[in-house]
Amino acid sequence: MDEGLTYRSAGVDIDAQDEGLRRVKAIAKTTFTRGVLSEIGLFGGLFALDPGDPRGDVLVASADGVGTKLKVAQMAGRYDTVGQDLVNHCVNDILVQGARPLFFLDYFAAGRLVPARLAWVAEGLGKACRENGCALLGGETAEMPGLYAGDDFDLAGFIVGTVKRDRTLPRGAVAGDSLVALPSTGLHTNGYSLARKLFFEVKGFTVDTYLSDLGAGVGETLLAVHRSYLKPLHALLEQEPGIHALAHITGGGIPDNLPRVLPEGVRAAVRAASVPRLSIFSYIQREGEVPEADMWRTFNMGVGMVLCVDRGRTDAVLAALRTAGEAPAVIGELCAGDRGVTIR
Repeated sequence: MDEGLTYRSAGVDIDAQDEGLRRVKAIAKTTFTRGVLSEIGLFGGLFALDPGDPRGDVLVASADGVGTKLKVAQMAGRYDTVGQDLVNHCVNDILVQGARPLFFLDYFAAGRLVPARLAWVAEGLGKACRENGCALLGGETAEMPGLYAGDDFDLAGFIVGTVKRDRTLPRGAVAGDSLVALPSTGLHTNGYSLARKLFFEVKGFTVDTYLSDLGAGVGETLLAVHRSYLKPLHALLEQEPGIHALAHITGGGIPDNLPRVLPEGVRAAVRAASVPRLSIFSYIQREGEVPEADMWRTFNMGVGMVLCVDRGRTDAVLAALRTAGEAPAVIGELCAGDRGVTIR
């Protein structure tokens, strides 16, 4: 390999995405009505049912997809995990606003509708909805042979949850807060264009290839389900005022996602050595010769959720998370400075 892999060389341009979103934000803002409580850019959009009630119910909504992880599922001929990925991703996106999910809808589009495959995907959606206490309310199924080739398909989800207005997050992250990380189960639903290029094009592996470095097959590793953080966090958020913000670490990694919940004048300082990096990321970086900066901005690096916690409440939060069966790690702190992330 002449040079290392990057997300851009794998066909994904995060900078172009950011520019596109900047333009969309300006358009969306012209549509805002009195109930809108959030700017576009948070993980979920907030809408107050009664804008005049400071303690009233707020709906939190989000939409997302599974990305090219669908191609791995297609190669493996296994479709139950991607449904779980989708629901859990969306649940996490509204959880970081403090919300619990109410209902979920899906959009399934394919070049050729295969009933058994659709049902298999739906099994995963249903499983995750039950686990998260969320109703699978409906959705849309579309067969579009002129748009999707062969067995190609796409999957997207839409979730709505609720939180009391005075319990919404983020709420006052400040310099001195500890950064507490909860582990991911793998790539979750981001970075697959680069990972697929490495494993299937550069290395020539199949989904059945076993890698001793990973202790599992390629397909099994790449299809590990994107986990939900609702169970260990929702009750804790109700009881623990020391949690000031949550960040779901998805596309863009820690550098792009953590600043989304930080106020102006607050910067995150992350200690790379404290991050519980999974073997899959070490393997990708080594074998793909991926630059360190690209790794951090493409992958979650083993962290699926970051909590900004009052320094004086950090030990109590860590203890509560361990009691809930989690393996939290303090990976840094917030400090004064331009909003952003420094990884050292």
